[in-house]
Amino acid sequence: MNWNSHEFIWLDWVIIAVGILAVTWAVWRSIQKDKRLQQGASSEDYLFGKGEPWYIIGAAIFAANIGSEHLVGLAGTGAKAGVGMAHWEMQGWMILILGWLFVPFYQLMNNKMGKIITMPDFLKYRYTPATGSWLSIITLIAYVLTKVSVTAFTGGIFMESLLGLPFWYGAIGLIVLTGIFTVLGGMKGVMTLSAIQTPILIAGSFLVLFLGLSALGGGSIPEGWTAMIDYAKTLNVGEDGVAYGTNHMFHFNTGDPLYDDYPGFWVFIGASIIGFWYWCTDQHIVQRVLGQRKGEDNDVVMKRARRGTIAAGYFKLLPVFMFLIPGMVAAALAARPDSGFTLDDPDTAFGSMVKFVLPAGVKGIVTIGFISALVASLAAFFNSCATLFTEDFYKPMFKGKSEDTYVLVGRIATVVVVVLGIVWIPVMMSLGSLYDYLQGIQSLLAPAMVAVFALGIFSKRITPKAGEVGMIVGFIIGMVRLLTNIFTNTGKDIMTGWYWECTSWFWQTNWLIFEIWLLVFIMLLMVVVSFFTAKPTAQQIEAITFTDDYKKVIGKSWNKWDVIASLGVVALCVAFYMYFW
Repeated sequence: MNWNSHEFIWLDWVIIAVGILAVTWAVWRSIQKDKRLQQGASSEDYLFGKGEPWYIIGAAIFAANIGSEHLVGLAGTGAKAGVGMAHWEMQGWMILILGWLFVPFYQLMNNKMGKIITMPDFLKYRYTPATGSWLSIITLIAYVLTKVSVTAFTGGIFMESLLGLPFWYGAIGLIVLTGIFTVLGGMKGVMTLSAIQTPILIAGSFLVLFLGLSALGGGSIPEGWTAMIDYAKTLNVGEDGVAYGTNHMFHFNTGDPLYDDYPGFWVFIGASIIGFWYWCTDQHIVQRVLGQRKGEDNDVVMKRARRGTIAAGYFKLLPVFMFLIPGMVAAALAARPDSGFTLDDPDTAFGSMVKFVLPAGVKGIVTIGFISALVASLAAFFNSCATLFTEDFYKPMFKGKSEDTYVLVGRIATVVVVVLGIVWIPVMMSLGSLYDYLQGIQSLLAPAMVAVFALGIFSKRITPKAGEVGMIVGFIIGMVRLLTNIFTNTGKDIMTGWYWECTSWFWQTNWLIFEIWLLVFIMLLMVVVSFFTAKPTAQQIEAITFTDDYKKVIGKSWNKWDVIASLGVVALCVAFYMYFW
């Protein structure tokens, strides 16, 4: 048997088949055990879970974030543009903000409303019902157009590069498999699968990294790292003939070909805005930390959630090394004629590395982790869509239905999302570079979300109408910019006519700089509207005001080790930025 085969052999296929059955059995057993303990789940239990241990929460947050866009898009970006995209991945410090700052607010709202909240619940309570409904609509649209479709599309590419499956078989198969899993498993199934796949995914990816560096360095990992960095320094050649390199995160020179993608310090601010929205206010992340048993003490809930986010903060430091840097290694390996490694398409970098560097048998084990990661990530999106639809649309319209009915409606909503995700894939394929499309959409949606949540929580003077106006106007401006991106090739095409010439400031502005100014505009708009509209009610102010007793409860929920562990996340982020400055 050739243990060092660069392709899958019969042993890998046997391991994949047995592994899928084993994972399925483990998840099914966990769900059945949970049902026996619950003796009939409520819709909240199905949608949110009942409060997992902190390490499971951390793994679930990490798993919900890691999808095929990382295995394909992040590795491909590493092969093409080096560490520039790491700004979007070095967000461990942002997850700490969720645990330390936002969880206490969300738990306070849980107490006020007598149920576990969704993000639209918060906006309906703090602003107006219309504000929360708009968030639900925007979030559902965003999930279908970006998260579900992108995960499925890149999953098809990954399956094609790794297993040789035709693209559509892989993409549709992944969606259907995940849809069935989500409908049958609920949040408990998602959390269990997350716990199973996280260690396999991490171990497998680091095997790819270390063995890839070893292959590049002639058996030495440090020499492989040096060779990778040296090769990255020769890339990114400008019109002036200067090699600006892809081994640094900040690009300050306007002659640098990567300046438009990662302009100076703007890129850090822009990535942080998207990170704030995604990690602190997005339903499919926040939902991982809100699960709890009825009547459970607030300090216990907050302690578990905070420690889960701290664990997730450490996990979030890993994707750069798990996916982006292996992409850089793949590019360097492919540049050496004697390596025997070829890379025709950067988006196949990670799948090609798995086949090239991992020994027989290990390929199969690692592939199980990757498939589980794809399903867990996509299932998290499906579950969040079901939650939003059930809790924010169906329940208010049809009150008094049985819990079984609400669970069924959530499952039907999941099926609808599955169908819409499949239908959208061909349209998305015609819109150019997938990863640019994904980040571009997020940069247009994030400012409105960040402005409304941040001002709603931290300012008592922002009025209900201001939140509604900020959400609607921000979304409309973002969608207008999206349309101009489609018509102008993201501002790169030369457009003639008085309209395009008069509005060039709008459609030609760098996408990250546009995102930052859009956030500033929305926040100023909300302040101005607040001067001319009715003040928040006493009940709305109370919803964001910590009483002395509640502050004591928050204080009981953490100790010095939580602080030390959090500072560790921050220190590692700073160290990474300093190395790849």
